[in-house]
This record gives sequence, C-alpha cells and structure tokens, in this order.
Amino acid sequence: MLMDYMLSIDQGTTSSRAMLFDRTGQIVAVAQREFGQCFPQPGWVEHDAGEIWQSQLGVVREVLARHGVSARALAAIGISNQRETTVLWDRVTGEPVAPAIVWQDRRTAQRCAQLRARGLVGLIQRKTGLMLDAYFSATKLEWLLAHVPGARQRAERGELAFGTVDSWLVWKLTGGRVHATDAGNASRTLLFNIHTLRWDAELLRLFNIPASVLPQVVPSSGVLGETDAALLGEPVRIAALAGDQQAALFGQACFAPGMAKNTYGTGCFMLMNTGTAPVTSRNQLLSTVAWQGPAEAPRRTAYALEGSVFMAGATVQWLRDGLGVIRSAADVEALAASVPDTGDVYLVPAFTGLGTPDWDGHARGTLLGMTRGTTRAHIARAALEAIAWQVADVFGAMAADSGIALKELRVDGGASRNDLLMQMQADFLGVPVVRPRVTETSALGVAYMGGLATGFWSGADELSAHWAVDRRFEPILSPHARTQRLARWRQAVERAKGWAMAHAG
Repeated sequence: MLMDYMLSIDQGTTSSRAMLFDRTGQIVAVAQREFGQCFPQPGWVEHDAGEIWQSQLGVVREVLARHGVSARALAAIGISNQRETTVLWDRVTGEPVAPAIVWQDRRTAQRCAQLRARGLVGLIQRKTGLMLDAYFSATKLEWLLAHVPGARQRAERGELAFGTVDSWLVWKLTGGRVHATDAGNASRTLLFNIHTLRWDAELLRLFNIPASVLPQVVPSSGVLGETDAALLGEPVRIAALAGDQQAALFGQACFAPGMAKNTYGTGCFMLMNTGTAPVTSRNQLLSTVAWQGPAEAPRRTAYALEGSVFMAGATVQWLRDGLGVIRSAADVEALAASVPDTGDVYLVPAFTGLGTPDWDGHARGTLLGMTRGTTRAHIARAALEAIAWQVADVFGAMAADSGIALKELRVDGGASRNDLLMQMQADFLGVPVVRPRVTETSALGVAYMGGLATGFWSGADELSAHWAVDRRFEPILSPHARTQRLARWRQAVERAKGWAMAHAG
C-alpha cells in the first residue's frame, strides 16, 4: 500500500487533536477531544498527563477509523505540542509522579523574583534567549523535585524522567524506548543553551536539576523512533517534533528571515524567522530555536524572535465560562459586532500576568471605563480588542528589534477565523493581516517536517507552493486614531500592573 498520508498529533492546552494530511497539504480528517483543566490554587494550572495521553491516543485511533486508514498508509507521525508544560514520570511504570504544571502556572513567580534579585537575569538571557519567568519549565521542574515526596532522591538515582509534552508523548508512543525532545522545545526550558545547542551545566546547577532526568535532544525534522506496534496495529515512524508555535511558523511557510506569523490559540504567539543566528532582543522579546534539521540542510538550525501573549482564546473562554455572557466561543463575534465600539471600555486580560513586552507576573485582569450604559456586548468587544492590542504591542517590539518594517502578518489558529477580530488586528497594526486557507498550521507544520524527513515531500519550494490565501484584511483605521487608541490601551495596561504584588504586600 502506498503511504498516502501524514498524521499530525496536535496536543494543545485545552484539547488533543489528530489530523490526517494528504500530499497537497490539505486536511482530510480531524478528531478532537477536550480534557480537564485544574486550578488548585490562585495562579496554579495543572493537567493530568495520563489524561492527555489517553485523549491523544483516542483521537489518533478515531481519525484513522473515521477515514478508513490503516497505520500502513501513514508515511510518518509528526508531534506538535503545548510548550513549557512540565511532566515528571517514573521510568519503570511510565506513570506521572505528580500533575503536569502547565505553562500558564504562576506558582514559581516568587522563585523567579529571588533569582532576579541575585542578578541572574543577564546570564540566563545570554544563554537561553529567554526572560527569567515562571512561564518556562526550569522552575516548574525544580518545584516538582522539591515538593513531590522523594522525587529529588529518585531523580538523582536516575529513576525519573522529565519532559515537556512532546517528550511525554514520544515516551508513551514508543513504549518507553525513546526519551527525546527537539531543540525548539528544549529552548523553552531555561536549561538549554541556544548557542551551543546543548543542555547547559551551569543552568542545571542554578536550578538544581540532575542531568539524569533530561531527554536527548534530536532534530525537529528527522526519524527518531517508531510507535509501539500494539497501539495502532503496526509500528509507524515518528519523524517530527516541534512546539506548537515553531510548528506554526513552519506551517505558514515562513522559511526566509523576516517572515512572521501570529497564532491565535489559548494565548497569542508571534514568531519571526531570524535566520541561522539568534537575535538578542532589546524589547523584551524572546530569542528561541525555531527548528533544526529541515530539508534545506541536515542539522541546519533556524532561530526566531518571539512575543508571547498569555490570554487570547482563553479570554473568550473566560467570557463563556467565567462570566456566562456567551454560550459558545463562536458567539463572541456577533455579540461584539452588535455595538459600534467599546464605549471606552478596556479589558486587560492579565489573568495569569502579562507577557511581551511587559513581563509582569504580578499583573492581574482589569476591566476599566465601565458606566451604567456598559453592556455585555461592550465587554465582549473589549475582549476581542484586548487580544488585538496585545498583538500590536508585540508587533511593535518585533519591528524595533529586527529593524524590519513588517509589511504583513500571516495569521492562524482558531480565533483567526473570527473576521471581526482579524479586521481589528489589521486596524491596530496598520498592515494587512493575511489568513491562509489552512489555519491549523501547527499540525500542518509538523506534517511538513515529518514529510520532509521521510521523502513524502521534496523540499521547501513544494511546501511554499501549497500555501494559499483565504482572505486579506486591509487596515481602515486612520493612523491618528490608531495612535490615540494605542495610548489609551497602554494607560489601561499600566493600571493592571503589579496588582498581585500590592495585595501580597
């Protein structure tokens, strides 16, 4: 039988998905399941790693059954994952020793503050390209080793394994035979040196992490193992690993330096390809490994600048689940469009702190400007505007750091299908926003990476030819109005900053 499909595992923050892609890069089948979110204390966010695995295996089997495809028809599997989320498990039983600590979790913010007070920000940023923040994996892993009974001693004896979700899925898929991550995911841990492309001994000492728990770092595009035959009926090659945002950059065919994309998922993440050398940010952006080992040359490493917005789609989820002002996420567009503006209402969705460019872990969600005339429609519109304003802040920082005046922004992710939000985005950026026909670009990106590694596709030129525009959104807001409203937004952000710290004091 011909190997006619690439299978993508797209493991996200709130759901697990599996997608089949054909040789033209089109989606032919999708299966998706949500899984539980746990908030045991204010600022804490946890997942059950076992539930992640079961949901992911379930949708893989479902998508194959739904389309009548056997494992034999798969060229390979690519894995895209929520990044930074930290899993610690037993090497013998393959079971987690504690709940996974999610990237949104803020429990280690105080630990980061202690390290900042010791003057370690510069050292960490030089080596990792990252800000010192609870967002990343190192302090989460340090916390687990300190708080799970016996974990540190067991880790030092080599009995435990750490990984981000990609590593966890690879371990489970291969029956514990492969413990690996790619350079892009490794570069999100605060433990990986993006210049040497190795785990950094000095950083491991700083965070008190034994090297024995770490996965092997492998290329993002390349065959790293096979699935256990019992899972899908016969073994299937695993040929790509990439964090969801790096995968989306690849899926948007941003292969050349200066090309950028923004993904609208639980959070918003803008990445710009900076080529084969990391760029040091002067504007609170992250410098990260984009991928390693694409088709252009074996083991070639590409880097990216990244801006992170923590609350995007999650803001709409809050409108639905926290306030009950909409029944489903899809309802927000019509509700927001029912009013011409927000009535000067601004929502700063700093529910888990602020990311780029403010990096304030003590900021909290703030709703400003309400009057007796404010309705749920105004709040819904303010929520959409908040997503677009946060992206505009990142866009400005990226242009300043790169010295490149970005002429357009390629967009993807679930909320990119919201036409009102995309028009707001074009207005607030002052450049066109371009939505491709396939917006599930994280899944597409790892399909592309796996396909290049196995000869399913010939090279970057073929992949670029697959990319096609669904719609361009042109800015219609005047530059003067944009400047005025941006200033008002920044006023609102300043009101949200430091709120949790003030309470703690």
